[in-house]
Amino acid sequence: MKRSFESLRETQRWKLWEPLFWLLALASPWLAGNHALIINEIAIVALFAMSLDLILGYAGIVSLGHGAFFGMGAYAAALFAKHLHPDPLVGLAFAIAVSTALGAVASLGIMRGSDLTRLMVTVGVLMILMELANKLDWLTGGADGLQGVVMGPLLGTFEFDLYGRVAAWYSLAVLLVFFLLSRRLVQSPLGSTLVALRDNRLRAMAIGIPVTSRLVVVYTIAGGMAGAAGALLAQTTSFASVEVFGFDRSADLVLLVVMGGTGWLYGGVIGAVVFKLLQDWISSITPQYWTFWIGLFLVVLMLVGRERLIRPWMWFGGRKS
Repeated sequence: MKRSFESLRETQRWKLWEPLFWLLALASPWLAGNHALIINEIAIVALFAMSLDLILGYAGIVSLGHGAFFGMGAYAAALFAKHLHPDPLVGLAFAIAVSTALGAVASLGIMRGSDLTRLMVTVGVLMILMELANKLDWLTGGADGLQGVVMGPLLGTFEFDLYGRVAAWYSLAVLLVFFLLSRRLVQSPLGSTLVALRDNRLRAMAIGIPVTSRLVVVYTIAGGMAGAAGALLAQTTSFASVEVFGFDRSADLVLLVVMGGTGWLYGGVIGAVVFKLLQDWISSITPQYWTFWIGLFLVVLMLVGRERLIRPWMWFGGRKS
């Protein structure tokens, strides 16, 4: 018992590099001001990826429709700013509440059946919301997108500038807050039970773990986090379109989570950084064939073994291979 307690304390202890990593991340819009827009994109994608890692890496729920919550958060924030109040933080809270409610409802559909059934349910929810966003053009703008969204200054002081510095700091700050909350979650007894469910659901049920309630909780939380990422995208671009529900967005998300490593919160962050930087760099060299080179990189990564490439990061991050 004493050894288990010491092991838990060891996993909860911050590594020396972690505060430095987040300080560098928060300073990056100032250090690389010309690239603030892509830093903002990376922060948003990292938050989105972290939300998927909660259900995929810790609970073992495979989802190809996680973009449903992302898109719901984007439209909720954009509609709130256009029709109710332009304050970004209030709009963010509203979007999180709406996408969390959607996550709670959608979680009822993944409680039964096999992994393939759950996969198809998540895709079905995504397709339904995408079609609704397309057909309800009086509300969402349809295929043209929701236009006329004007965001107020952040904290009543900081206007969103064209260079994207305020947007980048805003997204990075929200990412850090959700990272701290997620870290607390996965290192709690709830997080331990989720790992037990992922490894062996029948054994977890046999020792009395309430499987259904645990899956509902984590799926709901992940939905809220994905909605926060969608809200950040809509707020920092002042636009929301049907593309936020695109299937390719959810598919890319799975790729970058696998790229960075599942069951490790930094995996989503690292995967987002690598994926977005590769996308930006390769598309600047060959705009027509950038997807080919990223696909080739993923094939090589799987053949060589991701564990070999990220083992130092895994060790420093407290995850044992």
